[in-house]
Amino acid sequence: MSNTPWYQKGLHFECTGCGGCCTGAPGYAWVTPEEVDRMAQHLDLAVPEFSLRYLRYVDGHYALLEDPTSFDCVFLEDKKRCSIYPVRPVQCRTYPFWPENLKSPEHWDNASKFCEGIREDAPLVPLSEIEKQCRDQAGIDTPVTRYNEDSK
Repeated sequence: MSNTPWYQKGLHFECTGCGGCCTGAPGYAWVTPEEVDRMAQHLDLAVPEFSLRYLRYVDGHYALLEDPTSFDCVFLEDKKRCSIYPVRPVQCRTYPFWPENLKSPEHWDNASKFCEGIREDAPLVPLSEIEKQCRDQAGIDTPVTRYNEDSK
């Protein structure tokens, strides 16, 4: 059996900023302490205030809040664009190159139903970049226990 991934020739993708990856079914956008620091600074907030406003504590980890009815990320503006785009978490930056989307061509095709940036006329993302995106994801669900311990 070969260790060569099915996407060894790359995958077609270009973010359109549609916001499709920021809404839909309930989920979690996990954040690290460093990401919390950057997001708080970007919004000119102290970390404790940012934590109280925008984070939730789930199974020993912190994640961004989402709208309780639409499940949109708290930072999705006008159903279209991330208001913290320059400092968005790694989990957000690496979409759609998530392990569940890379399992097979069928999984990738399924992801394309929710992401308009996955299309044949999009630029080809080389294997080296896809692998980098996957490596960048390592540790994104690291507990962020030093922030807002009282919110548990």
